[in-house]
Amino acid sequence: MFRVPLLFPGQASQTVGMARDLLGRPGPGAAFLSRVDQVLGRDLTRIMWNGPSETLTETRHAQPAIFAHSVAVMLELRALGVEPLLVAGHSLGEYAAAVAAGALAPEDGLRLVQRRGELMFAAGRERPGAMAAVLGLPVERAVAVCAEVSRAHGMVVVANHNSADQLAVSGEQAAVAAAAEALRAAGAKRVIPLPVSGAFHSPLLETAAVAFAVDLAQVKMEEPGVPLYANVSAAPATTAAAVREGLARQLTAAVRWHESMAAMVAAASAALPHPVFLEVGPGQVLSNLAKRDWRAARFVPVGTVADLDTVVDNLRCALT
Repeated sequence: MFRVPLLFPGQASQTVGMARDLLGRPGPGAAFLSRVDQVLGRDLTRIMWNGPSETLTETRHAQPAIFAHSVAVMLELRALGVEPLLVAGHSLGEYAAAVAAGALAPEDGLRLVQRRGELMFAAGRERPGAMAAVLGLPVERAVAVCAEVSRAHGMVVVANHNSADQLAVSGEQAAVAAAAEALRAAGAKRVIPLPVSGAFHSPLLETAAVAFAVDLAQVKMEEPGVPLYANVSAAPATTAAAVREGLARQLTAAVRWHESMAAMVAAASAALPHPVFLEVGPGQVLSNLAKRDWRAARFVPVGTVADLDTVVDNLRCALT
């Protein structure tokens, strides 16, 4: 058995055809995917596998699709003897991380993520907002710029701190546009509008957060079997109450991913001489972010049958 840190990606990792190859690999992953449409009461897998891309990209579809893919791969890893040492997930990915930690049942997580996506999609229509990626500016400077812009142009906040040189801002459309100019003037190398349906991880999602808290309160949460590093605190959640609180606060709070990774790399390095992090699910966004900042650890994406076929040998070589 291998015990390694597991990371779970968030929105924007979706691709048409995602997870389809897992159906040809009899096992717990395929079994879970076969239940997705029944659990949700709609035909999500058709959108996952056939698109079109514009439909899959919609928040209400992308979120449960990424969750389903991530959990299916995680179940396959477990069948291969790969268990979590620590877990974290970027925004939406924190739900798959909660499943991996044993705090949340897969089917409950799937229903919660669908509801979360629906509420976020609706919030974006009710209170239109925008987001932008910011490259090459320290987060402290970005926070100060956003505070200054908010006083003159409306609400804009730092919503994601993804790596040492990448973050995202979120807020009212005019405020994000004004912030883009101010952030460039403050030294940002690039400011790139993001194709999202709302101002995620900002106060504009307060209505969605209040509604979602009702759904979250009705779901059974178990004590996590391993530490789950929460987005809102960048600290390990080790109780069911802490996991629930982190998920409840997520919609309007910033994703402190860079801080979470710093804490996880330190903890993993104390437990393993050469830590290997697996990014579980579609894409390799988190691995690409981490490789630039944490050179003492390895980051390996695992999202396909081909990845699963080689992961045990890769872990054996890296950890022995």
